[in-house]
Amino acid sequence: MFLCVANRPIVIIGGDEQAAQKCRLVLKTEAEIVVAWHELSPELVELEKQGRISWHREAINASTFNNAALVFIAIENMILIKKYHQLAIAAGAVVNVVDQPELCTGLTPSIVDRDPVVVAIGTEGTAPVLARNIKSQIEIALEPELGKLAKLGGQLREAVANSILPHKRRSFWKWVFSDAPRRLHAQGNEQQAAAIITNAIKAGGAPENTKQGEIILIDTSHGTADLLTLRAMKRLQEADIIFYSKTTDAPALEIARRDAERVYTAKRLTQELKGDILVAANQGKTVVWLNGRIDRLEQELMAKKIRVEIVPSVTIERNNYIPTIASPNIVGPYLGKQPVAEVQLN
Repeated sequence: MFLCVANRPIVIIGGDEQAAQKCRLVLKTEAEIVVAWHELSPELVELEKQGRISWHREAINASTFNNAALVFIAIENMILIKKYHQLAIAAGAVVNVVDQPELCTGLTPSIVDRDPVVVAIGTEGTAPVLARNIKSQIEIALEPELGKLAKLGGQLREAVANSILPHKRRSFWKWVFSDAPRRLHAQGNEQQAAAIITNAIKAGGAPENTKQGEIILIDTSHGTADLLTLRAMKRLQEADIIFYSKTTDAPALEIARRDAERVYTAKRLTQELKGDILVAANQGKTVVWLNGRIDRLEQELMAKKIRVEIVPSVTIERNNYIPTIASPNIVGPYLGKQPVAEVQLN
């Protein structure tokens, strides 16, 4: 359940790091955030100067909690905790007391934030570490800019209602959030995604058989899963078929979608391998090629309008231990996708 807190107070009792953590949690809401304590941390003082929170310096009493939608109590004095807890409950607010689950009428979950898309993971306070582990898995599954696509969908709802018949709307939204628009948006082609959505609305519904093939090159030469980027993990979860050729690909295959077809092939680009890759892409499949090269397929790919995405990995320069982003050895743009240049992370 999500609380409607627009134009209502959220009261945070306390002024140290724990209070700041709760403040960060609710800053994206439309609530009036009131922090009540005699002294605030530098972070909270700065937020008060910016006008993002209100500082309640006076004594805390029943009026402090008037109309409050939610109250966080982030202090350690048990006598004061119980006093403020009773006042907040009497005011009708949902109350969360830090590290005191038995006093809570609302529990704070781990959050995956893709505003306005929010995923909350709760364990009723029994296993917060497990909740964080699950959060990490969902962070991988949901692309960082997904919220922008959701906002675009919200802006277009009226246009969809006016132009698309009711029995076609479900399939239209499924197409937007599961097919070409989402795929393009996730790859950074936001304007192109918006354009094809707009064209589909004008046409009265989602186009049929829209899925286009694509080839995704993922560098796994480092041989370890924890150096795969979030984008590489996401693409491995989307793959229909994966071509691999080395034992160093094993960690990536462990992360890949379980029901994706896997094809072991020699490292050399043979005519047979080239044909298999092109056939799969032409069938509308998402082809992941681990440590692949496409420079010798350039003409065929350009002619067939097959999208190509290059996903680099993080590698370590062993001489000075500076992490870098490694780019595949490949030349030229492919349908708007440029090879990623090597970048040092200082």
